[in-house]
Order: sequence, then structure tokens, then C-alpha cells
Amino acid sequence: MIKMRNWLLPEYIEDVLPAEAARIEALRRTLLDLFKVHGYQYVIPPMLEYMESLITGVGHDLDLATFKVVDQLTGRLMGVRADMTPQAARIDAHLLNHQGITRLCYAGSVLRTKPDGLAQTREPLQLGAELYGHASIASDIEIQRLLVKALQAIGIDQVHMDFSHVNVFGSLIEASQINPQLEQDLYAALQSKDQSSVAALAKDLDKTTCEALLHLTELNGDKTILVKAAKLLPETVAIKHALEDLVKVSGALDDLGVTVSFDLSELRGYHYHSGIVFAAYAQGYKGPLALGGRYDEVGQSFGRARPATGFSLDLRGVATALPPAKSAMAIFAPASDDKTLTTKIEVLRAEGYIVVQGLAAVESDMVELNCNKKLEHYNSGWHVVDISTQ
Repeated sequence: MIKMRNWLLPEYIEDVLPAEAARIEALRRTLLDLFKVHGYQYVIPPMLEYMESLITGVGHDLDLATFKVVDQLTGRLMGVRADMTPQAARIDAHLLNHQGITRLCYAGSVLRTKPDGLAQTREPLQLGAELYGHASIASDIEIQRLLVKALQAIGIDQVHMDFSHVNVFGSLIEASQINPQLEQDLYAALQSKDQSSVAALAKDLDKTTCEALLHLTELNGDKTILVKAAKLLPETVAIKHALEDLVKVSGALDDLGVTVSFDLSELRGYHYHSGIVFAAYAQGYKGPLALGGRYDEVGQSFGRARPATGFSLDLRGVATALPPAKSAMAIFAPASDDKTLTTKIEVLRAEGYIVVQGLAAVESDMVELNCNKKLEHYNSGWHVVDISTQ
């Protein structure tokens, strides 16, 4: 029998070491401070909830992603959160119970049964913002602008936003009364832009719907495709409103220096979202940095179907393409009971400097302590000097 080493972690579960941990925490504080000045209130949902609360209204995928445990107190099935968005929706709908607009934000670890995202981890650090109680495009744009500002605040300047609208596909499904299995098959074919599969699946549908589904596989690119879509797709009220909303967001980010594209076959979160969906990309990243969209129906599971829009990102994943983290350099102070040294140390720490004081009878390694300066006593006082020049 092979003995497991006690220090080994489960697959796709990792420690975050000091330099990277400090960087991630600094980014977290930066983003939460940004959300705060935009009026988003911070909430801390629990790690564990009953399964009904965690997955109601958000689809089968989240159920599969959730680790499940039995509550020893009640015998009920609980889950370790795999996504904080439903938790925020529960807080808005059931606990706060505001009648007007509510803005919430959150940051915390989630746990997933399989690795995903940029960091390919099962323990992402999810951070996001949600806006409840407003159904028009203005709140979608507010959330999208906040996302861009958030990415720029942590050093990602060249942001690309990709948009779609689930009601384009949804209205075609509803108008043709397509059965659930065919709907799922068409959804999968559109996600892979497999035109031949779409054609085969839609061959028994009416001509208008069949042609519209085929057009969706090609309607991707810059904002000119919205004009093309208006000509090629059926002139239904739902599709007209969806395209109008996409036209409005097409120019809403211009002043932030963002490039924008559209892909009407992109249906990420189709069974969860109810309007515009979007993803943020940047050079140097292999996948989306953040995902978001409108999800007006989720709150109904908690007693109130509030309009809602928001986004979330994995801060650990976003940090993977930033330059390697470096530990902040410190000042070394010798072990001493000198009160003037103690005063000097406290003054430096109050000013934001890292000061590491040695311990008596222990030889200190300046490299391991990450110290490039030290305190020396001369001219009747304690002074910071550069270690490298000594």
C-alpha cells in the first residue's frame, strides 16, 4: 500500500504563497473599494447552504458543480457554494426586501467539483457586483461599465467585451414550440457554431425559424452585424427589443477605451439568463476574465422575481496573466528593549512601512525575511540604512 504524504493537496486545490496572496488581497481591496464608491454594498454569504437555496432557478450545471454534504443537525442535504450570485439574489429578495434598487457586491472562495476558469482551480476566489430592481438597459450598462473599470483598476487596460442576447434564440424556440430535447440539441450546436448540425436539427421546423437558426451561426463580429441581424432575423417584438438593447450597449463603453463585438449564437447561461449576456477578454488570457448578464427570474425562487443584472470574476484566475508577484521589501530592526527603537518602529509602521524585528539569540537571514534595509543607531538616533551598501 502506498502511503499518502500528509502535505499533498487534492487535485486542482492549491496553496497561495505570500507574494501572490498579498497581491490578490490588494486587488480584492481595490475592487471592493471601487464598488463601494459606486454604491454597491458588501455582503458575506455563508459557505454552506441547503441545496434548494443554492441551485433553485439556476440550472443543472450548477447542481453538478456543487459539493454536497449531509447536515449532521437536521439530516438535510447541504451544498458548499459553487457560485455566490444565487446567494446575493436570495439576500436581496428575502432578507433586505427593498422595494427600490439594491446594489450588492461580494468576494469569497467558492468550491467546484471540477476545475474551470483561467486558473483551472476547483477553488476560485469569486468577486462580483449585482444590481436588483431595475429592468431597463441603463442598469445593464451600469454593470458593464463597472466591470470595465474594475479590470482597468487592477492593471488590465486593453479590455474587449463580447455581447449576446438570449432572447433572440429564446424567442425562436418559443414561437416554434420546440420540445426541450430539440431545444437542448440546437443550443449545443449553436454553441459550437456547427451549421450542418443546426441544419439537420431544424430541417422539420418552419422555413423562417430554420433560416433564422442558421443565420445565428454567422452573426458574429463588430456592431455592423446588428444591422445585418435586423435584416435577416424575423421581425418579432422580442428580437427587435433584443437588437435595440445591443445597439445601445454598442457605444456605451466607447469613452472607456473598450473594443466591442457581438455573437448572437453565444448562449452561455441560456437557462439562467433572461436578456443581455457578456464576457470580458484581454490579450494574454486564454479565456474570459469575467462573465455577466441579466437574470430576472432567479429571485422568484426566494419569493420575489426582481429584475437583476450583474457580473463576477475569479480573482485568482485574473491574476494568472499579471506579471509575477513580488513580496514587498521590509526594514529589519534588531532585537532590543531600547524604547527609542520601539518608538521608531511604530512610527515607520504607521507610515505604511513593513518592519520586521529580530528575536533575541536568533540569527536573522535578511533574504528569508525579505529585508533590504535595516535600522542602525548612530548620531544619537535610529536611522534606516540600505543593507546592500553595508
